[in-house]
Amino acid sequence: MRVLICNDDGIDAPGLGLLERVASRLSAEIDVVAPDGKRTAAGASLTIGRPLVLRRLGARRHSCSGTPADCVVAAMTWLFRDGPRPDLVLSGINDGRNVGEDLAYSGTLGIAREASFWGVPAIGLSRVKHPAESEADEAFLAALLAGLWDRRAEWTAEGHWLSINLPSRLPAGIRQPKIGRDKIARTAELVSEEADTTTIVVPRGRQHASTEGDENSLIDAGYVCVNRLNWFGGTPLDTGLLSGLEAATRAIG
Repeated sequence: MRVLICNDDGIDAPGLGLLERVASRLSAEIDVVAPDGKRTAAGASLTIGRPLVLRRLGARRHSCSGTPADCVVAAMTWLFRDGPRPDLVLSGINDGRNVGEDLAYSGTLGIAREASFWGVPAIGLSRVKHPAESEADEAFLAALLAGLWDRRAEWTAEGHWLSINLPSRLPAGIRQPKIGRDKIARTAELVSEEADTTTIVVPRGRQHASTEGDENSLIDAGYVCVNRLNWFGGTPLDTGLLSGLEAATRAIG
């Protein structure tokens, strides 16, 4: 099994190092491509038509000047251009949970989403801030990922990926939560204001809003939360709306 590991917290992030150690228990074929700095909330954005700089930091280990999703694209289009592509993409372990609206904002999940476009199974992992780390963490996570790989036929599907949120303490029970609401970036702070120029900063942090059965409630209760996501989610419109619009626009002609 060949594994590609990326993240959005940067090449030197502790969570990336932990995920590398966990993955090394499952495979000797590991490639790492991670941003050269923190790229929080970069989502699934790509760098198109502008240079990306890859720096080799060691055997099968590179930093990338672009976004988290760029790391996947750089690996697929350049590093793996002459060789086999990975069998699995792992993303994380993010410094902080990814819940609610984070499913759209998260660079960690943007990596997994990009991997799904390439037809590669992908898992994004996130963990609460300041976890109670222990020596058992690596063994638990290795067993979790090994189990998911062994049973991949039960969760892999075109355009889908997994989002896993880890509680403070491991080992832990595993649940499938409903997706809640806990939007980040709700406030802005003034940095400076002069004439026609205003500088603001959107601070980090979240409200930790929660309802029974959502990700926050189960994570805070000590559970590992697993959701299967996809990029093509949509809800159909009533055909009456479309026919009405068609009739209205036809009348203009």
